[in-house]
Amino acid sequence: MTVLRSVLLFVAAAVCEIGGAWLIWQGVREHRGWVWIGAGVVALGLYGFVATLQPDANFGRILAAYGGVFVAGSLAWGMVADGFRPDRYDVIGALICLVGVGVIMYAPR
Repeated sequence: MTVLRSVLLFVAAAVCEIGGAWLIWQGVREHRGWVWIGAGVVALGLYGFVATLQPDANFGRILAAYGGVFVAGSLAWGMVADGFRPDRYDVIGALICLVGVGVIMYAPR
């Protein structure tokens, strides 16, 4: 159950951080305005809180592992929100990152 909780928290953190960055991007680069930017700032702030809910007590380990989740999640977000189509190297790179997440977070210690 702890691994499932951890994975769900990583997904929630990815939605908050990637979504927040995307909202700011839309507000600034696509000229959608301050409401989008403000929503992005709030989402990025929520990301910081969600990350603290991980069951592991080591900040560096959690943030390092989340980096791999961020890589894969960013590609997925781009596919859904912007019609981005990753090539095979994007997919391979994301899978390598997710294997790294598994090793960092869930290897026996």
